[in-house]
Amino acid sequence: MFPLEGITVVALEQAIAAPFASRQLADLGARVIKVERPEVGDFARNYDTTVNGMSSHFVWTNRSKESIELDLKSEYGKEVLDRLLDKADVLIQNLAPGALERMGFVPEVLVKKHAKLIVCSISGYGKGGTYEQKKAYDLLVQCEAGLVSITGSEDNPSKAGISIADIAAGMYAYTGILTALLNREKTGEGAVIDVSMLEALGEWMGYPAYYAAYGGEEPKRSGASHATIYPYGPFVCGDGKTVFIGLQNEREWKHFCDLVVKDPTLNKDSRFSTNSDRSANREELKEIIERAFDALGSSEVIDRLEKAKVANARLNTMKDFFEHPQLKARDRWEQVETPNGTIDALKPPAVIAGMEAVMKPIPALGEHTEKILEEIGIKQEELHK
Repeated sequence: MFPLEGITVVALEQAIAAPFASRQLADLGARVIKVERPEVGDFARNYDTTVNGMSSHFVWTNRSKESIELDLKSEYGKEVLDRLLDKADVLIQNLAPGALERMGFVPEVLVKKHAKLIVCSISGYGKGGTYEQKKAYDLLVQCEAGLVSITGSEDNPSKAGISIADIAAGMYAYTGILTALLNREKTGEGAVIDVSMLEALGEWMGYPAYYAAYGGEEPKRSGASHATIYPYGPFVCGDGKTVFIGLQNEREWKHFCDLVVKDPTLNKDSRFSTNSDRSANREELKEIIERAFDALGSSEVIDRLEKAKVANARLNTMKDFFEHPQLKARDRWEQVETPNGTIDALKPPAVIAGMEAVMKPIPALGEHTEKILEEIGIKQEELHK
């Protein structure tokens, strides 16, 4: 039996944050009923066509779900939703601010009507305040949370390469729902959960926020390097490939000089005696390191770093990651069915001994409409009256 088997989730969701949260609930065995707009569906279905004609965003966040097409602006659509909530344990939604309430589904009222229901709402900035109705796309929340100000090079601020604000909000929605389910076992009561993208990403900004608020200075953008530790970051090798180094202490620095660069005198150079010295003179040290690496291929550099017990990584492309030997060795890929054939999907990262994750198909738009309507005693033709 899966941990969330018997739990039903109704998801009024789109894009990334809520679908990512509900997919993780589905991974644990919850039944997720995804409510989609007729003919159009979740707009993330059409972001791109790279995965056998389907959207890469959509296939990532929507496996193991059932799709029902429902016009929530119609009275019939609202009636169907109301009946679904009669049988649901969780309602998760990330519609536009106030949209759920305008349809007549106020979270606090829903929890009174359905005593054990957990209602989780995800928004850009949360209820109240002047930002409540402000449009909140991932890039914009990255800006508002200060992430862009500390990411990138000294001259060019940059966003993260993935939808990190959406993902953060989805993670806190997921854990918030799990917490509410656990609490319901103790109290028998449902809950109203409010997750904002700004606050979710803000939680991840703790270190730079404290650094700036109490240190009186904004953290400096340092690209792929570390602002205060050196050598730490990318170094180009003779084959043109880049190796990343994470050197942490003086013992590692000595091993690095002796076994990697193979220049013991470097450890005695006053310019590089301490981490502070190395950081202050990083341009000179970088030139020395890359001159040594210029005669070596990246694999040989990695071998030397491993022997010296200095942390390192290859600069992998996404294709390299998809073919990563460690993921293959640990059997971390599983095939998932889609409307357009089978694809590989990465298993959930929390490995629970003795339990396999649920990896069911990605649904076609409205694939389960008739089946779900029959369950709640409504004929599909009634929806089009």
